Amino acid sequence: MIVDDSTSMREVVGIALKSAGYAVLEGRDGKDALTKLTGQKIHLIISDVNMPNMDGISFVKAVKQLPNYKFTPIIMLTTESEEAKKREGQAAGAKAWVTKPFQPAHLLLAVQKLCLP
Repeated sequence: MIVDDSTSMREVVGIALKSAGYAVLEGRDGKDALTKLTGQKIHLIISDVNMPNMDGISFVKAVKQLPNYKFTPIIMLTTESEEAKKREGQAAGAKAWVTKPFQPAHLLLAVQKLCLP
């Protein structure tokens, strides 16, 4: 699942994931993404931090409260590079932090490390 308020960012990440054989579900922001988590198996979530309606850190906290998704790995993909923000994301439950702009190969490496088939 890709969660980002930028349509172009969702497209770029989606292309990288689909080209590597992954199926992709998208959310426009944390609130929208939560409505799409309806119990189906999600192997990994990639989320932006700064989004309207529900930011990425709040989204991660909400996901970790859902029994079907509490162990789903989450990668934060963001322009935020502050250590304090990274620690906040990690405390919320994020497993990795990738800074934009990113190399698709770098993101796919993080996905492969965290995504169990």
